[in-house]
Amino acid sequence: MSLSAKSQLNKKVFVSASVIIIALLLYTVALPKQAQSLFSVIQTSIIDNGSWFYVLTVAFIFFFVIFLGFSRYGDIRLGPDHATPDYSMLTWLSMLFAAGMGIGLMFFGVAEPLMHYLSPPTAEVGTIAAVQEAMKMTFFHWGLHAWAIYAIVALVLAYFSYRHNLPLTLRSALYPLIGDRIYQWPGHLVDVFAVVSTVFGVATSLGLGASQVNAGFGYLFGIDVSTTNQIIIMIGIIGLAVISVATGLDKGIKILSETNMILAVILLILIFVLGPTVFLLQAYLQNIGDYLADIVHNTFNLFAYKKTGWIGGWTIFYWGWWLAWAPFVGLFIARISRGRTIREFIIGVMLIPTVFTLFWMTIFGNSAIDLVHNQGVVELGEMVSKDSSVALFVFLENFPLSTLLSFFSVLMIVIFFVTSCDSGAMVVDMLCSHGSNNTPLWQRVYWAIGIGLVAAILLLAGGLNALQTMTIASALPFAVVLLLAIVGLIKALRVEAFKQESQLISAVPHAGNENNDSWQVRLKNIVDYPNKSNVNKFISQTIVPAFESVAEELQKNQISVVVSHEDGLSLIVDHGEEQKFVYRVLARKHSQPDYVNEADEDEHSYYRAEVHLVEGGQDYDIMGWSKTAVINNVIDQYHKHLHFLHLLR
Repeated sequence: MSLSAKSQLNKKVFVSASVIIIALLLYTVALPKQAQSLFSVIQTSIIDNGSWFYVLTVAFIFFFVIFLGFSRYGDIRLGPDHATPDYSMLTWLSMLFAAGMGIGLMFFGVAEPLMHYLSPPTAEVGTIAAVQEAMKMTFFHWGLHAWAIYAIVALVLAYFSYRHNLPLTLRSALYPLIGDRIYQWPGHLVDVFAVVSTVFGVATSLGLGASQVNAGFGYLFGIDVSTTNQIIIMIGIIGLAVISVATGLDKGIKILSETNMILAVILLILIFVLGPTVFLLQAYLQNIGDYLADIVHNTFNLFAYKKTGWIGGWTIFYWGWWLAWAPFVGLFIARISRGRTIREFIIGVMLIPTVFTLFWMTIFGNSAIDLVHNQGVVELGEMVSKDSSVALFVFLENFPLSTLLSFFSVLMIVIFFVTSCDSGAMVVDMLCSHGSNNTPLWQRVYWAIGIGLVAAILLLAGGLNALQTMTIASALPFAVVLLLAIVGLIKALRVEAFKQESQLISAVPHAGNENNDSWQVRLKNIVDYPNKSNVNKFISQTIVPAFESVAEELQKNQISVVVSHEDGLSLIVDHGEEQKFVYRVLARKHSQPDYVNEADEDEHSYYRAEVHLVEGGQDYDIMGWSKTAVINNVIDQYHKHLHFLHLLR
């Protein structure tokens, strides 16, 4: 079933997910104590009995993603071979950064390093060892492992959607395992789970964001910190999110993400310059060294020989949190990553945001610890222990221009708030629409308001903690689904490897000299820059007869073949359940080189008769070739395809 046939609202996913969300919401609001008790039991049981599974799963994902980046699969493009990225590198990084960790960095940038310093897992409180361990564990929780989880989910979704034309939803990841059943109830259930997980995950994040915005407004304008004010703030944020989601990905979300990236860099530079600059540079390098030196040890450390509740409250919590957010962030990253190679994708998603994130944690975390450890600002530590939402603003009070810095911070939190809500609404809408992003406005608005409504109701009812626990628990079944999806990805990449191997069995395509063309004719074909009319004429007079001759010969051997004029000119050979052979010729427009003096009717452009196979453009031109040369090239490519099918069997 083609993607185009499934472009409308998937009512089974939409209605089922809505009903489940409403039911869980009513249960959490109507029986908050019972819900809190139930979810606490679930969380305790997972930590006591399933922490090893979380640790093993995240470790496998981490090392597998690194392997993919360095392997031969890294050259495979997320899309046809001729695809180019939809967004510039800066825009791409800004969008994935804003969706991935925006509010979290603002909320925990000061709070988490201080909390680790005040209560380290193994070091003695108040010592230099506690400072080092605090930063090392903060790096561990916010570093490569978190982005590896996002990267693998996004990679699986982008690969199957853009490379194999499957819907851009979570169900497509299971296609190598269950085939066309992804369009039936097994696929619907996977997407329903992703919708519910995304809505609750974003809602809990919005709850954290509302409390921090309220704290910031309280610091700047003296507004009371209360649930009522947080609800009012959330209503305003949702209004902005509705406007953003209505304008679409290429306008609202893109502009907000780029704006926030600029603000984040400005705030980071100000704290860096106004704080202990040289010390922070030294600390950043040493923090990275400590982090990398112990990365394998910390990856597999379960504190099995030293029973402590620390790992459940921190590492397992974070692994569950990143896994719970992965359907949302992964699908969003996949949506903006078409056209990049797997290697470029992994470096972009894992390395660059991690470097920035860890620098952020060093600037804010080390500066905060320095205030408490060396300068005696004990009230900062006390405020973090009481209410982590005000930690950032109490921290900024110790710097010059504190009001300006706090204003910058509140503005960033608001924009992160909006981008989390509108990108979350976009992702949920795609999950409910067979991966289509071209949906009616009411659907995107429905989910933007719905996510905000869930967050507001739970914040009002005090059920946010219970919901947060439930979100973490939902990571357990998703981890199983994700491991199955990785198995499917491995199977598909092996097919890609066979495809590449099959391409090596014959020579590089060439124009040939089968009709004894003179070298002067061949040279003229190389340096000629024809217009569109000439290329189309060549296609109709030379390539069409060549295709028809090949088709006629194949039909004599009882092979199903058709010459199609849809989307260019194509020769399509059907091999039943095995992959079809497609040899397509497209008239593609290009800019003329500077040394060409004469311009044609298309100004300074010319056209090439380019060959495209199933996997995309092959980047060579057959304009001016003889009919026999074209036939021989088709046979060459068909020979490679048959060898590819042989390798698969």
